[in-house]
Amino acid sequence: MEIRMLGRTGRQVGIIGLGAWQLGAGWGQVDEADALGTLHAALESGVDFIDTADEYGDGRSEQIIGKLLRSHARTGTRKPTVATKMGRRMAQEPENYNAANFRAWTDRSRRNLGVERLDLVQLHCPPGPVYASDEVFDALDALVEDGTIAAYGASVRTCEQALAAIRRPNLATIQIVLNAFRAKPLEKVLPAAAGAGVGVIARVPLASGLLSGRYTAATVFGADDHRNYNRRGEVFDVGETFSGVDYATGLEAVERLRPLVPEGVTLAQFALRWIVDQEAVSVVIPGARNAHQAHANAAAAALAPLDQDTHKAVQDVYDELIRPQIHNQW
Repeated sequence: MEIRMLGRTGRQVGIIGLGAWQLGAGWGQVDEADALGTLHAALESGVDFIDTADEYGDGRSEQIIGKLLRSHARTGTRKPTVATKMGRRMAQEPENYNAANFRAWTDRSRRNLGVERLDLVQLHCPPGPVYASDEVFDALDALVEDGTIAAYGASVRTCEQALAAIRRPNLATIQIVLNAFRAKPLEKVLPAAAGAGVGVIARVPLASGLLSGRYTAATVFGADDHRNYNRRGEVFDVGETFSGVDYATGLEAVERLRPLVPEGVTLAQFALRWIVDQEAVSVVIPGARNAHQAHANAAAAALAPLDQDTHKAVQDVYDELIRPQIHNQW
């Protein structure tokens, strides 16, 4: 698997990682055995970066990853880099982003993961004023200095938030929604991150599964799946569900993309390769609910880069169908 530098962390990681939201909650139930099987399959496929958060299943995702880490410690195999996030288990108010809460949140994540020091901690889509607070970043710097965390980053909602975060001198990474249906970060965010040496973690790379090509107008999602209960942003930012794209529009765009996919390649792998072709991206984090999906996602790293004509065709679909609907929202 191609290896890239993870921003200012000093670590190198494979270009395809694993997003572990699905293993906690919000996508229907995944039992622990299947979750561990998914994690092991990802690592067997060359994945060495796992992204989670303290709120996924209220710690369940972190705890399952902790079991994986302990099993690797027993066998002496190389430990993957684990990035977690903090801040969404409490009201999203700027005053809650303070040194005391950061200490409590990181201590809980360390217990869940069973580690002394967290590899990477990201602010989890905090409100806008947080990015302007020197006290917030001083507190994060203190956690690095005392060895609680190795590095910190920010998971952001908007391009403007990403640009504000990138200006922080010790910020190691940003995480942002980036896929063929959310191309706005290509304009300013990726160039700014590359110029500053900040890593880019691309999340929601398959637009909540739309870009897998497996769904139709007749697909029914479970009551405990955010693709059912958050289509209009009823619970959290709608940009995290189908990337904010209207479901019917997304299905139409998928059909426009299908003829571009090379023979022997799935639409999901094609969509991941589109992201990997963006040189400023450090790692893309597709989710997976089983071992088959984890293996298939990792295989996208071995695909040849898409040619310029294909990239233009993807951009044309975005410009015609997606841009008018969501481009200015995030």
